[in-house]
Amino acid sequence: MDEHTDQVQGNAGLNRRMFGKLLVIAVMMFGFGYALVPIYKQICELTGINILTPKDISLKEISNSQVDLSREVTVEFDANTQGPWRFRPVVSSMKVHPGEMAQIVYEVVNKQAVKMDAQAIPSYAPQQAANYFKKMECFCFKQQTLEANEARQMPVVFYIDPAIPKEVKTITLSYTFFEVGGKNQSLAMAAQEQK
Repeated sequence: MDEHTDQVQGNAGLNRRMFGKLLVIAVMMFGFGYALVPIYKQICELTGINILTPKDISLKEISNSQVDLSREVTVEFDANTQGPWRFRPVVSSMKVHPGEMAQIVYEVVNKQAVKMDAQAIPSYAPQQAANYFKKMECFCFKQQTLEANEARQMPVVFYIDPAIPKEVKTITLSYTFFEVGGKNQSLAMAAQEQK
């Protein structure tokens, strides 16, 4: 009887130690998983991967740009939505000189009674214009969180590179605004693939 009791007590001690080890492992795994989020963000920022719409250039890069006053480019603005939004530019077009800094404002309204996250993806026509359209500030650089029924004005600060071919006289900047992680995610991915 004593031998059996000692064996049961020995197994109970082993079980407690094993439980303690498993508990420490579970806590360490949770801590490691929690720490991965900021580490992943830092790695993505350093390497430039997994960024939907990175900034085109830094402010320092255009400090010596020249404005070409001998010609104008008409920039047309377009807005498409994939979701419960009202989304539009405040003006439909503007004329700019290559190298000249300009700003356009887009208005968005979340027409639902719930908070939603959204992202805008730009596209350009003609497609070659994408290489010459430089955005300094844009709401498309990051996701937007809109509260229920919130309205917001979002600026785009840009310039056209003076190296743009002379035959390009009109550029269309079009944004598709879609819900992130919602039912319209597949539509947004299709819009990005067309870019």
